Amino acid sequence: MLNYRLHHLKLRNKLVFIYIVCVFIPIILTNVMFYHVTTINIKNQKTTDAEQAINLLKAEFGAVIEDAAGISYLYSINKQLNNHLNTLHVSHDHYVESLNAISNLFNRADKEYKSISSVVIMSDNPSILASSHIIRLENEMRNTDWYHQIENFNNTYPYLYVTSDSISVIQKLSDPRFETYEHVMKIDLNMKYINQILDLSSFEGDFYFMDPSFQARYSRLSSGQPSDLIQTGRTLSLKEIPVPNKAIIISKQYHNNRYLGDWTIYGVLDEEKILYDVRQSGQFILWFAGINFLVPTIVIVIVSRSIHTRIQKILKHMKSVKGKNFERIPYHRERDEVGELAVEFNRMSERIENLINDVYVTEIQKKELELSQRQAQLHALHSQINPHFLFNALETIRMRSQMKGELQTAKTIQNMAKIFRKSILWKRSFVTIREELELIESFLEIQKYRFDTKLEFHIEVDQSLLDIEIPKMTFLPFVENASIHGIESVPGIGYITIQIAQEQGQIVFLIADNGVGMDQEKISELHHYLHDEAIMGDSIGMKNVITRLKICYGESFSFTIDSSPGGGSRIMLRLPLDKKKINSEQ
Repeated sequence: MLNYRLHHLKLRNKLVFIYIVCVFIPIILTNVMFYHVTTINIKNQKTTDAEQAINLLKAEFGAVIEDAAGISYLYSINKQLNNHLNTLHVSHDHYVESLNAISNLFNRADKEYKSISSVVIMSDNPSILASSHIIRLENEMRNTDWYHQIENFNNTYPYLYVTSDSISVIQKLSDPRFETYEHVMKIDLNMKYINQILDLSSFEGDFYFMDPSFQARYSRLSSGQPSDLIQTGRTLSLKEIPVPNKAIIISKQYHNNRYLGDWTIYGVLDEEKILYDVRQSGQFILWFAGINFLVPTIVIVIVSRSIHTRIQKILKHMKSVKGKNFERIPYHRERDEVGELAVEFNRMSERIENLINDVYVTEIQKKELELSQRQAQLHALHSQINPHFLFNALETIRMRSQMKGELQTAKTIQNMAKIFRKSILWKRSFVTIREELELIESFLEIQKYRFDTKLEFHIEVDQSLLDIEIPKMTFLPFVENASIHGIESVPGIGYITIQIAQEQGQIVFLIADNGVGMDQEKISELHHYLHDEAIMGDSIGMKNVITRLKICYGESFSFTIDSSPGGGSRIMLRLPLDKKKINSEQ
């Protein structure tokens, strides 16, 4: 069954089929599969690397905060510091002496921890003198956001306070139940050290540090800048974090930690960015695919052209035999099957030509002589009714009428000659509106001669439309129908008005008369007749116009009739201004 169908395919189509199945489709599928597998592998590898980077960031962030928490713990259990803060010092010297006794505690934190920016203890003890590490707890400090956060917080563990540009560990050092004065320690992390950790990280996406309520309080975008959406007093919820169309989300939460519990390291990775290298390498894949595609294509085109063009040449010469053309196929000693076919065709053509010349030439010459004699007789008959003879006869009658003073008769004969000449000599399917109007005016002048003073007509036309081409004799049949069927039966003067204008990209032809008119039943019959396939009745001219307009414009034209008994008729024809001619003019 498959072989039977292949036998009906032309040779070129067979070669195209072989090319598509054996070259084009395999190349496309191979490259698409290779690109798809490569993309998936790289995406998986990048995702794994991103998870490892987030885990490392989580560990490093935890270590830095652990260091700060360790310092807060050492300070909170130090008895000398506790005594110093809770003692009401009697003099400045006594305070300085007590402060020097605990200075080693502060010096150790400053030297050993690079991740710590500052350690400050705030106390409302009135005997406290401000220094680099211990200052007075003023009301301004109590009005800050960090103080409000720890106001009702248990002092057993340190509190992690994070803003858009700082990270602090805050620890209450006093218990209001047992101690008179309030002491608060605030440890600020070194943000340069934090940024250095983020700079050295291999994570390529956006980084967010989220509190237990899933509010992003600190961020670092892939560009290296903090997010403008997180500012002082402004956080981002999980839904508000900007996420690209294709995103890889990596979330790592701290568990079983007394002060980092439920805080989350949140990473957003743009899939398009991590696959950028793959997209770039896709260009090389396209180049290789193009080479694999182009080379076989050139070879197949050359081979198929060698076969196809010569077979087409043989087929062309075979068809020319019908016209008694026995021209030989040029043969260049090709040794393939097509060359052998050309040789055999040349032999066959030569034998047929010799046979025709030997047997039928004489008979054909005799038949052609008899045909020539009959054609000469036919031309002699045609010359008796030659159109030029009729034109000359009408011109002679017109001149004689003019010499006798019958000027109206002479003018009517001249209009008849014009109509007759145009109908005979118009070889084109399309004429200009100017030429169509000349024909209409000649026709109406003849009708005025026929009806005497009973007919009046008026023509208005948009001058810019005069050189637009329309199918010939498009308007004339409607004018003829109005003058003969509409005006002829009117007892008084008949008026015919013709208007040609343009509206909304269309040519609008409007003809109106004050004739007998038609009722709705007659109009319906006329519409049915004009759109019916059969030809009948006296309106064959109008039907001919409608049929030709359908051929030329399809459904791009419209035709409407508005009439009433005794109220005349009004016909409107709309043609597209940008006409489309039929391919072959008759």
